[in-house]
Amino acid sequence: MLDSTMLVAGSMIGSGIFIVSSIIGRQVGSPGWLLVVWIITGLLTLMAALSYGELAAMMPKAGGQYVYLREAFSPMWGFLYGWTLLLVIQTGTIAAVAVGFARYTGVLIPWFSESNYIIAPIRVGNYAFSLSTAQALGLAMIALLTFMNTRGLRLGKLVQNVFTTAKTGALIALILLGLIVGIRTGAGAENFRNFWSLRGGLQEVGPGLTAATAFGLFVGVCVAQTQSLFSADAWNNITFTAGEVKDPRRNIPLSLAFGTFLVIGLYLLANVAYLATLSFSEIQTAPSDRVAVATANVIFPGAGATIMAVAIMVSTFGCNNGLILAGARLYYAMAQDGLFFQRVSRLNKYHVPAWGLIIQGIWAGVLVLPRTVKPDGSYGNLYGNLLDWVISAALIFYILTIAGIFVLRWKRPDAERPYRAFGYPIIPILYIIGATVILLVLFIYQPATTVPGLYIVLTGVPIYFLWKFFGKPSPETTADR
Repeated sequence: MLDSTMLVAGSMIGSGIFIVSSIIGRQVGSPGWLLVVWIITGLLTLMAALSYGELAAMMPKAGGQYVYLREAFSPMWGFLYGWTLLLVIQTGTIAAVAVGFARYTGVLIPWFSESNYIIAPIRVGNYAFSLSTAQALGLAMIALLTFMNTRGLRLGKLVQNVFTTAKTGALIALILLGLIVGIRTGAGAENFRNFWSLRGGLQEVGPGLTAATAFGLFVGVCVAQTQSLFSADAWNNITFTAGEVKDPRRNIPLSLAFGTFLVIGLYLLANVAYLATLSFSEIQTAPSDRVAVATANVIFPGAGATIMAVAIMVSTFGCNNGLILAGARLYYAMAQDGLFFQRVSRLNKYHVPAWGLIIQGIWAGVLVLPRTVKPDGSYGNLYGNLLDWVISAALIFYILTIAGIFVLRWKRPDAERPYRAFGYPIIPILYIIGATVILLVLFIYQPATTVPGLYIVLTGVPIYFLWKFFGKPSPETTADR
């Protein structure tokens, strides 16, 4: 259970908690509403994790969420989730975390920079391809972790446990020191005296809409969930590895509960530490949105950037190890059903799906290379756009999976359920309602970053029928059914 909990927590904690509070602060405009956004994220994540426990205990198989969607609805829904995960959700996150690791390495070793090119950007319309030293380091990180995880679960588990322990300790230290310094200096006292007062430059959350109005605030809280929910995402990755967890019917539900509760608690406390240490305007205007670096600079004047760079390097390395380890297990389950390359359905001599790891690593590496071209001529990263686009798609699959609890209770009333969803049916229904409201707001007020996510999912429909026609389930899968 310790290993499983470490995978849950380690996959969740990346670099988001150190950055996104600055963006959320501009979207909702007050300390109180900043914390409300994180509380909503915490409640939704905990409700989802406690609900998933029933499915995990009922079907402790490799593939996790893919299997739940397949059994509750149809193989096509499971495939569409797996396809989107491979195309963007898992691989795009791996690419983003890898380059994030490289950026913070650049604080210590300036040679690693996104503007220090090995191959200068080659423009292709509104996009470009480049290889900077930061991109090269990101590729090296992906290659190293992919290789390590092909050598067996024991090594991947060891890396996960060590780095999750280290980064959890670093986050706890940031929280405690931030609170101590904040209380001593009173730097953030104004945040708590005027907890709900709107201030600073408010970011538009829809056309002409800001948190300055009651309805704009409601929209802002919903739109801000794209930042906080994504920072708390990947908690479900433990379900992908269910086939390798000892006593999965007990340990997966418990690790989901303990891991998500731990991380959500730390995230809330981290934001309290930010508010105790910095003025709200400093949170909103933190350079490059690095609010944790600004906090560390208050705690350790002159050394904060270096200390946080090391902490975030540890955090992103451990996060990517968890993402790489878990994702390949889902592609393995798809291949077992004949819905992916047959070679991916085989384990190597170390009893891990090496080809799933390799394909995932190659595609994540490919996503590191394309750049977007901004109006001012500077360059962004394509995976950033892709991740913005699929947040809505990920929410759709979460809603469907939790709806699958109701479907499976109807379809398989006599199935063994060692763990039943906490608070059923109220908690799962509340999650579905809350996530659906957020999803509707995103589609209405942020269509540019939500509608493309649907297109990405829909590209999987013809691919599914091609695999269905040409693919062959593995003999073990056929025998099981």
